[in-house]
Amino acid sequence: MASITTQQNVRVENNRELKVNFEGGEAVLDLNNVLGNDNGRFSWGSGGYLESAQEFRFSIEGAGVPVFRAQLRNAEGNYVESDVNLDERIKFQDNQLVFGM
Repeated sequence: MASITTQQNVRVENNRELKVNFEGGEAVLDLNNVLGNDNGRFSWGSGGYLESAQEFRFSIEGAGVPVFRAQLRNAEGNYVESDVNLDERIKFQDNQLVFGM
C-alpha cells in the first residue's frame, strides 16, 4: 500500500470527499464514513464528524503529510480546532483509497 500523497491532485471536496487522481482515473473515499468527533477531536472508525464540524481545511504539509483540519464541537458545545493525518489509516492500493484500522 502506498501513501495517498504518491498520487496526483490529492484533495478534499465538499468537506468530506478525499480524492486522488491516478493514471487512468480517480479514487474517492467519503471521510464522513471513517472519521468521527470524540469531544472535539477527530476519531477513526466511528464516522459522522460532519454533524458537529465547521471551518474545514486540507493541506499537504512537511514531507508530504496529508492533514485534514476542522473545528469540531466538544461536549460543552464549543468549537475547537482538530486535525488528523490522513496517512495514518488511509492508503492507496489497487487504484482505490483504502481505510484500515
